[in-house]
Amino acid sequence: MKTILSAALIALAAGSAAYANVQPIPGSITYDNANVQLELAPAGSTFFHTFSNGDGRDVREVYKVNADKSVTLVNRTISNAS
Repeated sequence: MKTILSAALIALAAGSAAYANVQPIPGSITYDNANVQLELAPAGSTFFHTFSNGDGRDVREVYKVNADKSVTLVNRTISNAS
């Protein structure tokens, strides 16, 4: 399962068109044009951010670390449970 998830994340990070349409929402790390910089994360790595939105659903986002240490939102899933 980890291999499948890793392959999916690599595929998402590889193509810029794959994440061009994901926009930040309230609770996203990059919401409201936040300038996020990660000092220790290697460029090209990905990480998850999970939070609850206003209606009680869990939101899970995937971010990619860019060469300049900024981050880009590449994917979002929202749970069906409320």
